[in-house]
Amino acid sequence: MQANRGKAFINRILSHPHRVLASIFLIGFSILAIVLPLLPLDPEGLDVIHSLAKPSLQHFFGTDEVGRDYFARVLYGGRVSLMVGFLSMAMSIGLGVMIGLLSGYFGGVADFFFMRLVDVLSSIPWMILVMVFGMVFGRGLFSLVMVIGLLSWMETARIIRGEVLSLKEREYVLYARFLGIFPLRILFSHIFPGILPTIITASTAAIASSIMVESALSFLGRGVTAPMSSWGSLLQNAQKFLQKAPHMAILPGILIIITVLSFHQWGEALRELLLLERLTINSQA
Repeated sequence: MQANRGKAFINRILSHPHRVLASIFLIGFSILAIVLPLLPLDPEGLDVIHSLAKPSLQHFFGTDEVGRDYFARVLYGGRVSLMVGFLSMAMSIGLGVMIGLLSGYFGGVADFFFMRLVDVLSSIPWMILVMVFGMVFGRGLFSLVMVIGLLSWMETARIIRGEVLSLKEREYVLYARFLGIFPLRILFSHIFPGILPTIITASTAAIASSIMVESALSFLGRGVTAPMSSWGSLLQNAQKFLQKAPHMAILPGILIIITVLSFHQWGEALRELLLLERLTINSQA
């Protein structure tokens, strides 16, 4: 079953040229982010004489205000942005799935408590929550992941809860409950496989959303701290040199857009595959 899903997903990707390009970009940049420390690129090397240089053969993306190679800084910044995106996604999806499973399956007091918590957190303006959590955890990569992960699980919890409410009424789940199988075993053996496609689809959207949030927070000065940089912090620094060196803002901005759109393309392919599976199951029922 999983192999068939994998083949179907690849076919969905290959059937659209823009999805192929998105996949090449994501896979290529992910591999580059892993091997980047092995490459002869120094994002902190100073060359004050050539500060704010335009893109050239010597410096593909030009240089920044102190002559650092901007190509290296953009690559290392993208590495940090992807790291924040994946770690924040893991935290938010983990929280959302756990709360959605417990709330949807057990119902009652647990469902009431978790859903009211979701309602309260969703009703508070996002920026206020970010500032409060930022003061609690401070600044830095760890705190950034914590803030994004703890503030982006609510929608996932709602989606998973709805899936669980539907799945727990299926015959095989009712039969397992009739046999007296332990509830946690039913959750992870019978219900969890049914929501796995939804989790994967939500994960792609969560990564894209986390990268956008990280860029916004870093642009506002609440993100990673020097000497570490991300695409958002590069944008924040570039706003002082928009007239002299517009490439400093254009290049990381373009990469943010391409990365987010690429993850959305994967998510769209997964959504189409999930919808097709559901239509097939309903037609056979």
